[in-house]
Amino acid sequence: MDETHRKIMQVTIDQQSGFCFGVVYAIEMAEDHLRRHGQLFCLGDIVHNDEEVRRLQAKGLEIIDHDRLRELRDCSVLIRAHGEPPETYRLALENNIHLIDASCPVVLKLQNRVRRAHDDEKQIVIFGKKGHAEVNGLVGQTGGRAIVISDFDELDQLDYSRPIEFFSQTTKSTEKFYRLKDEIERRVAQGGGSSFKANDTICRQVSNREPQLQAFAVRFDGIIFVAGHKSSNGRVLYEVCKAVNPESYFVSCADELQAEWFVGKDTIGICGATSTPMWLMEEVKRAIEDRYVPARALALT
Repeated sequence: MDETHRKIMQVTIDQQSGFCFGVVYAIEMAEDHLRRHGQLFCLGDIVHNDEEVRRLQAKGLEIIDHDRLRELRDCSVLIRAHGEPPETYRLALENNIHLIDASCPVVLKLQNRVRRAHDDEKQIVIFGKKGHAEVNGLVGQTGGRAIVISDFDELDQLDYSRPIEFFSQTTKSTEKFYRLKDEIERRVAQGGGSSFKANDTICRQVSNREPQLQAFAVRFDGIIFVAGHKSSNGRVLYEVCKAVNPESYFVSCADELQAEWFVGKDTIGICGATSTPMWLMEEVKRAIEDRYVPARALALT
């Protein structure tokens, strides 16, 4: 393909997309151990991106669940950036398991805040995705008593006569957190209830991505957003792109690209979640250029 044709449709990767520092830290720890020992257990997917997980599995990483953890003895297990509840640490001690703790410092700080609030007998409410690894770790700080909500219709679970302390999973939408906070505040005041405290515990490396992505997405005729289907952060950030550029499409790998997305477009932007590796976005870019830039060029000649 000559350069004249390649300029027909320009494909640009957002250089601010990709792994957050917590994910980078966890992957570096895993790769360092794998280089030295050739094998490592990881409790849950090290990152919510199947392509990156497969890359590390090829190096010797073995993904396990909590049931398998209970069967292990005398080995090393990596705790990913999402963190874990106290029970995991107790089990590791009992089974002589060496934990390589790659919990994100932002998550660890949040766990400590939740635990302290619970110790003060507050009613702990967490804006998050039920069953998400980070949320499980937070709920574990309260002995399983925290209330997890994801939308307004779940606010009826709260006891507005008791003190409430409100937290958020680190990767949730800032805008929605504050709307939920305002509604809880309104109900507390309406019921003449007890105290209410809201803690904005959303990671700023994540929340700052929203305005950055908005500015990036409006520059292009179409957006290809690359993230794992299990990535909570990916879904939030994809919706940010979709809101400012309706021609935004979600893929987890190059195989999911569809030809009709590129019809009539001269510029394509590629971006991703904080769990999306740069190598995967580069792979998607190469696939677009190989499959669709030549076709677009031929159509215009």
